Order: sequence, then C-alpha cells, then structure tokens
Amino acid sequence: MPKRLSLFPYIGNPKMHSITPLIIKYSERDKIFTKPIDRKLFVFNLEIVISFRENIDKTLKIFYRITCFVMEMLDSNTQPSSLTELNEEIQTKTAWVELLKAEISKVIIGNKNIVDHLLVGLLGNGHILLEGLPGLAKTLLIKTVAQIFKLDFKRIQFTPDLLPSDIIGTLIYNPVSGDFTTKKGPIFTNILLADEINRAPSKVQSALLEGMQERQVTLGETTYKLDNPFFVLATQNPVEQEGTYSLPEAQVDRFMLKLTVNYPSWNEERKILEAKSTLQTPQEPQAILSAQEIFESRQWIDKIYMDDKIKDYIVHLIYATRTPEQYHLDIKNLLRFGASPRATIALTIAAKTWAFLKHRGYVIPQDVKAMALSVLRHRIGLSYEAEAEEITSDQIIEKILETVPVP
Repeated sequence: MPKRLSLFPYIGNPKMHSITPLIIKYSERDKIFTKPIDRKLFVFNLEIVISFRENIDKTLKIFYRITCFVMEMLDSNTQPSSLTELNEEIQTKTAWVELLKAEISKVIIGNKNIVDHLLVGLLGNGHILLEGLPGLAKTLLIKTVAQIFKLDFKRIQFTPDLLPSDIIGTLIYNPVSGDFTTKKGPIFTNILLADEINRAPSKVQSALLEGMQERQVTLGETTYKLDNPFFVLATQNPVEQEGTYSLPEAQVDRFMLKLTVNYPSWNEERKILEAKSTLQTPQEPQAILSAQEIFESRQWIDKIYMDDKIKDYIVHLIYATRTPEQYHLDIKNLLRFGASPRATIALTIAAKTWAFLKHRGYVIPQDVKAMALSVLRHRIGLSYEAEAEEITSDQIIEKILETVPVP
C-alpha cells in the first residue's frame, strides 16, 4: 500500500476574509497524525499531495521544504488581506492626527501646511530644516510640536563662538584618579532644536553630521548610540542676512525636508493679535504621542501600498534634476548638480507618510507632488546664471513637476 503525505490549507473566500487553520495530515497504513497551525494564511486555494512508494525519509525532506515555504507565507498573518482592509486599519491608526493638530492650534495660528510637513518628518524618521525671517514663530512652532510628543527635548542656541564640544560633549580629565570621564552634550536627547543653526561656523555645524546620519556620536575612542527616536529640528535665517554661514552641502542633504516659513495672512495676523497680545501665561499643549506610538505608526507607514508606476514617477522626478534634457527641459544651464539618491529615498518615505496622515493606505501622485518641494529644494545646486536671474530652486522644481508625465 503506498504511503501518502498531504498538506491541505483550506482557504475560504478571501473577499469575505474567511480564514481557516492549516491542517497537516500524514497517514501511513493505520497511523494518522493531524496538526493544526494557529496562524492565518492569506493565499488562494492550495493543495499539495505527495505520493511515494520508496524512501519515506527522502520524501519527508521534500515535505519539510514545502512546509517552510508555506510558513514564510504565514509570517504575513498580521498584514491586511486587501487594500480596503488596509485603508480601514490606517483610518483607525490615524485617529490621533486631528487631535494632535488641535493641540498645536492652541499655540500656533496658521502654518497648517508647515505643521503637516513637520509631522511627516517626525513620523518618517527624518530631520527638518526651517528657514524664515526672524519673528515668524519658527522656534515656537518646533517647541510646540516637541511638547506634543512624550519625548525628551533639548535646545541649542547656535552662536559664532559655539564649539563642537558644546553639542556632542567632551572628555573631562580627573586629576585625582588620572582618568577621563565622559560629559555628554545636549545631542543626547530625542528631539534636538538647533536654533539659528547657520549663525555658527561650518566646524560647529558639521558636529551634527555623524549624529544625524548614523544616530551615534564618537567621543575619543568610544562611540555612543543616540536615543531612539532622534530628530534634529533646525531653524535658520536667510543667508542674505548678516552674521550667517551657509550650511555645508553634506549636512543640508541629511535634512529630509526643508520648509520655508512665510508671513501669515491678514486674517491669521488678526487672530495672532487677539490671542497673543496678553501678559498672561500662554496655554501649553498636552502631550499626545509616545515613542512607542511613533514606532507603531512607522510600521503602518511601511505597509502603505505604492504602485510601481508611482515609484517610476519618483525616479523620473529625481532624474529630471540630473539630466533635464532627456525630459525636454531647458534648465541644464541653471543647475550645478541634481538631487542625490538620498532624495529618492526621502521622497518615497515622505509620500507614504503624507498618505498616512491623510488616512489612506495607498499613495497617489498628488502625495508625491505635495512633498516634492520640501524634499528637493535644498538638494539641487543652482548655477551662477540662475542666481543672477533670481531663479529659485522652487521654480525649477515646479517646472519639473509640470513637465514630467504623471501616472
């Protein structure tokens, strides 16, 4: 009598999300062994039957390999089985977004788009650079967002006499013991506000490079991991102002987003007058999100669906900054260099995070367009001709967005 070894996953209708346990059955003459596996299997009907008359050990090895393959598919048991279900999950997981914005609006009037982009950077594990004239509440905005998250927050006021050790820390010699002790700097925190970062020389600005990219700091011969999560939220004044230093290109590229803060509208300024022209202590926002909730949100952001056509669209946008002539763009003489591969990664993550904040489980081309300016404006180099004609990076990016075909 031939021996029979069968692997039967009985799958219900995937549209009805009806899932039944996987049954492994082995029968040899009168011996029957049945083992249910308490996991979900999101595949269509599958039936594998192995019949054999010879060496059972050899066949069991084949069966083991098949089982391992099925178990790999079972590892996705926590993922939604359809885009509709993913959308429902995302809507549930983003219920806090509107509450968070309401808390920020208690302190910040206007700048709603800036607030949305700040959340993209924080949830997308990226650093953010804000540029604007003095008095536009850049520091207050970052401080308010930091208070919303239940995270440690520190601030550094950058000045021309600041030293790298004032940021990352230093080694202090103890004459009694003859040893060096480590004095960690303010960079060892969750949210670091680098206020007016371009008022310090390049040597001081570059002290942040290792921490921003590798999330670690080296003091002497010892490397220390930074807290997780770790964000650098920096403000800077326009470089045209006196007493400012241009940021090194290597550091600018490490900022996921660069946001431009403009003057408020007339109505917003009127509301600012009513709310802020008082000597009373301003209302403090309540902390809403913890570090663990940030990590959970990032896991859902990774699950957001992005079609291959949108991925191609992102790469086309990046390549248009490098070889614009291939896209029939007459801007080659206006660019010194195009966006780096880091821009491709940042734009992809930013688009997914933007979709997450809009309570969607998938990315649409408008998500990419919404984040393109903030991701690319500081990653393309303008030529002297562009500067002479007062052409900005935003104008070039907008021209690219108008030219590159949208999927």
